[in-house]
Amino acid sequence: VAAAAPAAGAAARAASTVAPGGAQRTVPDLAGPTEGTPDVAVTLTARAGTIELASGERVPGFTVNGTSPGPTIEAAQGDLVEVTLVNESVADGAALHWHGIDVPNAEDGVAGVTQDAVPVGGEHVYRFVVEDAGTYWYHSHQVSHEQVVGGLFGAVVVRPDDAATATADLVLPVHTYDGVRTIAGHARTHHVPLAAGTQARLRVVNTDSAATNVWVAGAEYRLLAVDGHEVDGPEPLTDVAVTVPGGGRVDLGLVVPADGVVLHAGGGAAVAVGGRDPGTLPATAGPEAVVDLLTYGTPSSLPFDPAAADRRYEYAIGRRPGFVDGRPGLWWTINGHLYPDVPMYMLDEGDLVVMTISNSSGTVHPMHLHGHHVVVLSRDGVPATGSQWWTDTLDVRDGETYEVAFVADNPGIWLDHCHNLQHAADGMVAHLAYAGVTTPYVLGGEADNRPE
Repeated sequence: VAAAAPAAGAAARAASTVAPGGAQRTVPDLAGPTEGTPDVAVTLTARAGTIELASGERVPGFTVNGTSPGPTIEAAQGDLVEVTLVNESVADGAALHWHGIDVPNAEDGVAGVTQDAVPVGGEHVYRFVVEDAGTYWYHSHQVSHEQVVGGLFGAVVVRPDDAATATADLVLPVHTYDGVRTIAGHARTHHVPLAAGTQARLRVVNTDSAATNVWVAGAEYRLLAVDGHEVDGPEPLTDVAVTVPGGGRVDLGLVVPADGVVLHAGGGAAVAVGGRDPGTLPATAGPEAVVDLLTYGTPSSLPFDPAAADRRYEYAIGRRPGFVDGRPGLWWTINGHLYPDVPMYMLDEGDLVVMTISNSSGTVHPMHLHGHHVVVLSRDGVPATGSQWWTDTLDVRDGETYEVAFVADNPGIWLDHCHNLQHAADGMVAHLAYAGVTTPYVLGGEADNRPE
C-alpha cells in the first residue's frame, strides 16, 4: 500500500522505528531524532496566573513565555525542531501536543499515553522533524479542557522550501478567554497595515472547542489550505464563509485592495488588513453561504485505492445513560460503549484503513485523530468531487456519516477523540493502537496524568 501523499517523509519515519524481527516496542522507543543540532530550538515556559491580552483586557488563565497565545514557532519544511517545555507554576502538570503535526509517537505530548505530565519545576524535551509545510498549533494535553480554554497554546507555522518571500503571512489564532472573543490576542477589531497589492496569507487557527465561520469582506479570497494541506485549484470566493471546526485551521489567500479588507471570525472580533484603521467594527452575522469542502477545488487521483482497504472500522457516536468515572449521567458513546470501556482500533503498520464515522448523539463533534491525516471519501454517501480533502479535525454533525481513509504509517498508540474538549473530558475518547506497541504510562499514577 502506498503512503498517503501529504506525508512526504512518513515512510522513512516509520521505517526508522521498526524493531528488528518485528519485536515488541514501547512508546519511548518511537521517539524523534536523539542526535543532531536542531534547526529550531525553543524553550516554552508554562505559567498559571493573569493573562494581559494584546488589546489590554486582563483575564485569569495560563501563559506560555508570559503571553497567550504563546509564541508562534516558525520552521522550514524538513527542519529538526527541539522544544523544551518548562512548567513553572501549572499546578496540575503540563504536556504539549503538536496538533496536526504527525510527529513520532513519543513526541505527541499526551499525558498518560505518550509521556507523564510535567510537574511544577520540571521540564520535558520534544524533538521532531517537521516534514509537511502548513499551519498547526501546540496546546496542553493535560487537563486540556481547562488548560487550553485557559490559554495554554500557541501556533506553529512550517513554510515550504519555495515559500514566496513577497507574501505577507499573518498568524491569527481565534480564542475565547473568559467570554472575550479574540483574534491573535486582540478583542474587538485590530488593524494590520499592509500596502495595496500585497499578496496576503491569513492563517486562521480555531483554538476554541466549537466551530466558527470565517470570511473576508472587501475583496475576493481563496481557501488555500485546510489543516496544513494545500487545496488544489482553489476557486475565488465572495460573500461566502468557511467553517473551521474546533481545533481546525484554514489558510486564506487574497490581494490587499486599496481600501483594505476585514477578516471576521464569528462575532466579537475582526482583523482589518490594509487600508485605514476602521476602528471597532460592529459584530455581523456574515454570509449565509458556506464553502462545501466536498466539492471545492480541483479533483485528482488518490495515492491508494480505498476499495483495497486492509481494515474497515466503524466509529459510531451516540449517547446514553450510564456511569463515567463513577459519575451517573447522560454520556457520549463510541460504538455503544462508554469510556473507558471502548475497545481500541488495532492496526498493523502499512495497513490501508477506511473508517466510517457516524453521529446520532444530538450535537456536532470535531473529531481529531493524532499522528495521521485522513482523506474524506464521502459524506452521507455522496462521494467527494473537489480537491482531495485531507484533514485532522473533522466536524461531524448530528445525523451525518463520513467515510474517511488513511495509511497506518506512524506506529504508536494514538488518540482519536472529540476536540470539543469538555466532550473529551466526559469520555468521548478512543485509541488507535499498532500491533506490538505498548506504553509504560498510565492515567493517574504518581504523575496524576489526566490528558483531557
